Amino acid sequence: MPRLIAFFLIPVFVLLDQISKWWVIEMFFRPRVFEADGASQPFFTWLTTLGQDQFPPTRLEWFDILNLVMVWNKGISFGIFASDEAMTRIFLIGSSSALVIVLLVWLLRGPTLKVALPLSMIIAGAMGNIWDRVRFGGVADFIDFHIGDWHYPAFNVADSCIVLGVAWLAFDGIILEARRLKKSKEEHKGQSNG
Repeated sequence: MPRLIAFFLIPVFVLLDQISKWWVIEMFFRPRVFEADGASQPFFTWLTTLGQDQFPPTRLEWFDILNLVMVWNKGISFGIFASDEAMTRIFLIGSSSALVIVLLVWLLRGPTLKVALPLSMIIAGAMGNIWDRVRFGGVADFIDFHIGDWHYPAFNVADSCIVLGVAWLAFDGIILEARRLKKSKEEHKGQSNG
């Protein structure tokens, strides 16, 4: 059952990521940005058209701690190893795809729900960002959280899924697993003494 739920959630998370990117680019920014060419595309056309141009860099101050921006990450997390080189793009698509396959194998082996759910989040986030790289040559990031002049690197829904999924797995594997082992040892010790 956990696998079925996780496999159902993967396309849901990917769709949420892609809808959010489409809405920000095509529905929110395109009508407001003079440099943007053409009319807004319908979602399915936007989602399935390969070789699209990257939307121009844009920034709109939204709240005191949150801006909507349009930036393209051509590297890995936080723009590390960013490059316009085709080989870098191919490498990032390939390595991300390999990671997705490894995580899918882990998911197929039937983990518990508390492991299957974060795996589905990580897989979906990676798939959403892979699809951006295939279509645009970079990942569309649009959420700019900041406090004063300090800005967290811009991110998107897929990035959020990955970070939350990894944090969930780490918390379960480090904190909760230690508690489970301690409880198991105490129960075993209690049974041995009784």
